[in-house]
Amino acid sequence: MTSEATRHYLRIAATPITLLFLLALIALALTFGWKGLTAPMPGDVIPPCVPTDVGKNLTTKSVSVNVVNGGYTRRLASDVGKQLTAKGFNVTATGNTDDRVKQTVIVGAAKDSPEVKLVAGFFQKADIQVDPAKVDHSVTVKVGSSYGGFNAKAPTSIAVNGAVCLPAPSASPTPTPGSSTQATPTATASSSS
Repeated sequence: MTSEATRHYLRIAATPITLLFLLALIALALTFGWKGLTAPMPGDVIPPCVPTDVGKNLTTKSVSVNVVNGGYTRRLASDVGKQLTAKGFNVTATGNTDDRVKQTVIVGAAKDSPEVKLVAGFFQKADIQVDPAKVDHSVTVKVGSSYGGFNAKAPTSIAVNGAVCLPAPSASPTPTPGSSTQATPTATASSSS
């Protein structure tokens, strides 16, 4: 075989090898691009709660609540949010959700968290659901098509034993890894309103 024939066969073999290399490079770029596209945004990270000394009672003014409508009644989340605000709660957002619910669902970090118990007292026939992702100890109220009503006579504070883990104020830095941690304190309903 002459050198010219050898170069011809090398050119023929080089074309598919180059195409395979380019396809592999494109697949690698697509993989990394997809991972980057679907990765959570840095702003989506929920800061953990901060142990806060609230005295002997946790009041509604210290509790952050989101209200979402999982039913078909227009403006229900907004109306419930206004009722909670009138009782002193910090209502951070109202809106709709694709999660369809019939009766009211209170979502919090733990069933025995004082903030969950305080919010649940304002709703008749409410279920409580635990969401371990609620590391900030905010509470979400899902109202639905069989909304049981608002209990305006519920107490606006709940007795606590020790510091309570509450959402960090937005202007404050989040706690450092060396800071003290707090177990969820026990809570009992207080009679003040």
